[in-house]
Amino acid sequence: MMNNNAKITADNLKVLKDQIEYEALLNKKARQYGEYCNNTNLKGVCNRTADVHKQNFTALKTYLDSHQ
Repeated sequence: MMNNNAKITADNLKVLKDQIEYEALLNKKARQYGEYCNNTNLKGVCNRTADVHKQNFTALKTYLDSHQ
């Protein structure tokens, strides 16, 4: 198990940075698609998808912040 004080390698830092950017983009796109939907069920799917990506973003950011 990794100690919270352990340093993140440069390679892992790049992966985390990329993943955080992907999650932010997916959140934004899903939210936009939800705004375009007239169908209530489809709008709900888009908004729930956006929420999941926002949670993923937050979890990754929290993990990254805990190692700085």
